[in-house]
Amino acid sequence: MPDYPLAETLPEGVTRGRIRAEILLVLGLSLGASAVYSVVQILDLLTRSKSLSSQTATLNTSLDSRELFDFVYQVLENAFDLVPVVLVGFLLWKTAAPHLARLGIDFSRVGKDALGGAGLALAIGIPGLALYFVGRAIGITVDVVPTNLAAHWWTVPVLLLSAFRSGVTEEVIVVAYLFARLKDLGWSTWPILLSAALLRGTYHLYQGFGAFVGNAVMGVVFGWLYMRFGRILPS
Repeated sequence: MPDYPLAETLPEGVTRGRIRAEILLVLGLSLGASAVYSVVQILDLLTRSKSLSSQTATLNTSLDSRELFDFVYQVLENAFDLVPVVLVGFLLWKTAAPHLARLGIDFSRVGKDALGGAGLALAIGIPGLALYFVGRAIGITVDVVPTNLAAHWWTVPVLLLSAFRSGVTEEVIVVAYLFARLKDLGWSTWPILLSAALLRGTYHLYQGFGAFVGNAVMGVVFGWLYMRFGRILPS
């Protein structure tokens, strides 16, 4: 079985403590912060008088009452949310090509990766929707509203940008980066995979416990695929 990109000898002066600090900083600027907020949000929802299933989580919300500024804020928010992705690319950049090999990115088979990603989206998406509806039925998942954006010329492009940002951020940071750095710290494969999956489930907790379970399982699948093929692009 092909393994994901191997740990490299740490440069002189780079200690394990420094790597741990780097991981905390990267997660604190990205999905680690989202996980903390999500835990607080689920506690907030659970301590309200309404049942969990009667409450709502909106994913893409309007940021200003005026169309032009709403558009500008939406683009800026998505752009700045991608900065941690650029940061981990910078941190793991290799001098020799392929420069992003440690993140499982080499752009050598874009067509195959696109087809693989589409197939994976269907294979994961359909069971994910089924789990969402089961969670709604048994009262452990909130009503997830994909967007409350008004219908403007830019609404669909912004939603596509948001979906791209979410996917890239999750797979590059939670899978590729975290796998690489935890391996640098000497962690074995399955503890890395399960820790990453737990993180993925945790920052979806604001949607309820069904979303936590579904995304944790998704994290195991995506992590296993990364271990199997050593590539991040199909996911």
